[in-house]
Amino acid sequence: MSYNQRRFIILVIIVSISGFSQGMLLPLISVIFEGDGVSSTLNGLNATGLYIGTLLISPFIEQPLRKYGYKPIIVFGGALVFTSLILFPFWKSVMFWFILRLLIGIGDHALHFATQTWITTSTASHKLGKAMSIYGLSFGIGFAVGPLFVPLIKISESFPFIVSSALCLVAWSLVFLLKNEKPETLAGDANQNSFSRYKLAVKYGWIAFLPPFVYGFLESSLNALFPVYALRKDFNLAYVSIILASFSIGAILMQFPLGALGDKIGRRKVIVSGLMVGSTFFFIGNFWENSEIFVAATFLLAGMSVGSMFSLGITYMTDLTPKELLPTGNLLCGIFFSLGSLSGPLLGGLYLEVFPDSGFLFVISVMLLIVAIVILLGKTKKLSI
Repeated sequence: MSYNQRRFIILVIIVSISGFSQGMLLPLISVIFEGDGVSSTLNGLNATGLYIGTLLISPFIEQPLRKYGYKPIIVFGGALVFTSLILFPFWKSVMFWFILRLLIGIGDHALHFATQTWITTSTASHKLGKAMSIYGLSFGIGFAVGPLFVPLIKISESFPFIVSSALCLVAWSLVFLLKNEKPETLAGDANQNSFSRYKLAVKYGWIAFLPPFVYGFLESSLNALFPVYALRKDFNLAYVSIILASFSIGAILMQFPLGALGDKIGRRKVIVSGLMVGSTFFFIGNFWENSEIFVAATFLLAGMSVGSMFSLGITYMTDLTPKELLPTGNLLCGIFFSLGSLSGPLLGGLYLEVFPDSGFLFVISVMLLIVAIVILLGKTKKLSI
């Protein structure tokens, strides 16, 4: 096995454990707070800590990456994540847990930004779709397994946090086996300042930032608020975990096929088609949302359609953006993912307050359809390098 292959495998393992932690943390804390009588609005607001952390670190993460390389950023991010996870059992407080989620958001974003930029800058364009689909697949597998650990709170509220922290520590330690590398040096207008780089990256790839936004909205609203909605409809807690895992399983099943299809026919066609099909499934599922089995089937099919939006968005951005701007483009993908993740719990929590008993999946269906139309009709600057 070559060093490049070993590096890719290690990065994929790190991302999968990060996905596990996120997939477990969102529904776990939602269920704990719901059991303690915390309102759905405050529950949703608390979930935004993860994504506020991402936004806070975003303006400051690109320059250290360019200066110090990928490895130190991954070391910093991993250390912050597993340390924060182990602190959850020490003090049960809405504000303290919000701060810990904020720190995990900072650490997770450092991890994802460094790993995905490392992969996109070191992979040939004709193989990038497959490489990023494996990247997304690894995150998806971790994210699918995460909710299955939620019922462990019946043994002890602390146990899921301890397991997650230990797994993160093991995965994080693998990064010390890698040699440090740095992204390509900036040239021309992109070297002026951060605003110039953001402006150029948005000009080339704005349309590719919408799929990560969609994925962020889905991930946070489904994992943070759907458990609250489902428990109010008297769904079994174990079945809620299975329903959430169904979406991730659907994403896993189609992650590689959709990535390979994007390499062949173009990412834009795959993204628009997936969003429209996913919108249709959520719309249909809205009419049978009292059935645990039907909702699980809806989540599975919708996950197959839209569960690859993050990795598809990143590869589409790579198609549209000059190579020296790829770190900036990856950063903006993360920012749009966080904006979607923030809007999910906020809008969803507010919706559950106003309409506590109906139509949660309908809101998601409408959002997917709107974004699909924008991407279908949108225009981008042609890449000329």
